[in-house]
Formats: sequence, structure tokens, C-alpha cells
Amino acid sequence: MKPKNTLLILGLSLMFALLSFGSSAQEDMYAVKTVVIDPGHGGKDPGAMSKYGREKDIVLGIAKYLKKFINDSLPDVKVILTRDKDVFVELYRRGEIANQNKADLFISIHINSNPSTKPYGTETYVMGLHKTKQNLEVAKKENQVILKEIDYKKKYDGFDPNSPEASIIFTLFQNAYLDQSLKIASLVQKNFKNTAHRLDRGVKQAGFLVLWKTAMPSILIEAGFISNPTEAKYITSSKGQKELAYAIFKAFKEYKEEMEAEGRKAKGFEANSEKPTVLYKIQFLTSSKPVDYDSPELKNLNKSLISTEKIKNGMYKYYYGYAKTFREISALSKDIKKNFKDAFIVAFDSSGNRISLREAKKIEKKSNKK
Repeated sequence: MKPKNTLLILGLSLMFALLSFGSSAQEDMYAVKTVVIDPGHGGKDPGAMSKYGREKDIVLGIAKYLKKFINDSLPDVKVILTRDKDVFVELYRRGEIANQNKADLFISIHINSNPSTKPYGTETYVMGLHKTKQNLEVAKKENQVILKEIDYKKKYDGFDPNSPEASIIFTLFQNAYLDQSLKIASLVQKNFKNTAHRLDRGVKQAGFLVLWKTAMPSILIEAGFISNPTEAKYITSSKGQKELAYAIFKAFKEYKEEMEAEGRKAKGFEANSEKPTVLYKIQFLTSSKPVDYDSPELKNLNKSLISTEKIKNGMYKYYYGYAKTFREISALSKDIKKNFKDAFIVAFDSSGNRISLREAKKIEKKSNKK
């Protein structure tokens, strides 16, 4: 084991190398175009086990469902699995796959276990120091897999998975992405609770090697306890895996929408923008209560293009798509009118205020001349 000060020096040098590696990705820090999904364990590493099943099989099932949900609903997103079958993939290689593909998000999926059969529920981790003994034990359990790797001490800079001091360098790597990691982690837990109806055990921090050197927002999900008989039956079933995957998908979709909305705002839809800008949308529905994006009436729409506005009288307005030109939004409106005949185009200025289409076209024309 290397001395702590040596680890810190090593950590700082690696941190600067990572920041340099990720600088090109940071040029468009709001885009969410590539996601790497990591089904934990695999091959000679079964992960947590009970008489009900093995972690490596459960998480692969969840990951495949998640990939399908994203591919079907968000065709603009590239989805990469670190493994799509029962093979062993080293921990360092999983993060390496994400870095090499310049991923915008890394999601590692795992299943929890406990000596007691009582604990149950889901929890999502971001990289950080172990705040509690329980968090440390979870991280140590997941990190133990490196002992199955050849020359693991060389690959992980002398890291000892049983040493709590070794994790002190971890925070140096993910600090740049902590806010985004916490955002997606919180959304995952919210959707586990509200969509899959699982016990929310919260968002936590711990030092996971699989997240160590990822140059993007990263989370590790513990999607249930295989040691709890009731939960084990759920997570080993196709129904349970599909519901868990769908909850993660909804969280990913919300995260993508929030990040890209921030990006659009940063790119010119602000009051102090140097260039006059206008944003067109299609208003297709008004409701007195929130409408679930997955409801039957919205089934034919690309969910990533739907946005909602709550107005003063308690009503909700639903918009579809967005464009900087009237021509672009007009082409999109033809499709949505097949299902919503009363849909119509609306426009907003750079401050987000509703304006007439005549005024919007004037702004658009003026903008094009510059």
C-alpha cells in the first residue's frame, strides 16, 4: 500500500490528466447524447448471490431493458453497454469504455446484499468519501472484484480495497461532475419511489473504483437487496427488472431534458443575449391537472420533445418540440396535428415571454440579417 501523501500526489496528477481528457466534452457540457450503461460483475464474478439468483444476471436484465427504453423513445441518444452477455470485464475497463466513447453519463447497475434478511429498498451512489460505516462496507464489497484481476495492484496504483484511507483520492476525480451526478442520482431515487414503488434509501457517497476515473457525471445504483426474500423474488423476475429499468429510464429522460434546457438557455435564450432570438413551440394540450408523459393519449409522441408549463390559474400547458425558425416548427406541427387537431404554434422571445407569431417572425428576420 502506498503512503497517503503519495496517493494524494498521484491523485492530483491523474485528476489534471482527466480534466485535460474531458476538456473537449466540456465544450458542450449540457448535451446528453451518449450514455454508457454498466451491468456490474459478470463471468467469473457472480456478484451477490442467494438461492433466488445472482447479481450478474439480474443487472444484465435491467441494463438490457434500460437500453431498449432509451433506444425506443430517445433515438438521438447513443447507448453503449459495457457488457451485453455473461463475461468478466475489469473495473478499470468499464470506466475506460465510457471515457473512450466520450460518454455524457455513466450508469453502473448493481444489486445489494446484507447478512440480515431485513434490509430492502434502493439507493444510488455518487463518488465521494464514505460518510458512514455502512457506505464503506457497500463500496468495499463492490471493489473486492479487483482481486479477481491479474496485476490489480499495478492497474489500480497499489489500491487496497480493504483500506479506507485509499479512497481519499477518489473525490479529486468526480468533484467537477458532482452537481450533475447528484442531479441524476436524485432523479433515479425519485422514480424508483414514484414509478417502481420501491423503498427510497436515498442518495449516498462512497468510493467505488468503477466510478474512479470516469470523466463525466457518474452514478452507481443498488437496485434492491437479493438477501431480502420478498425483494429477491421481485428483482429476479422479468416484471421487476422491467419496472426498475423503466424507472431509471424516466430519471434519465428527465435529466436529459433538464440539462439540455439549461444548454438552450445558455446558448442564447436569455434576455441579455447579444443576438435577437426567438423560440417556437407547438401547444397541443391544456389540462387542469398534470398529465403523465407515458399516458395513452401521448403514446405516439416523442417524449423527449414534450415540455410543460404551469400557469397562474392552476392549469397546465403542454408543448411539443422547439425550433428557432417558423419553417422548422411548421414542419413538425403537421405530424402532431394528426393526433391533436387543435394544436397550434406559439412563440417566445429571448426572455421566455409569450409573443405573437407576427412579432416572432420580425425577430427571426432581424436575427438572420446579422
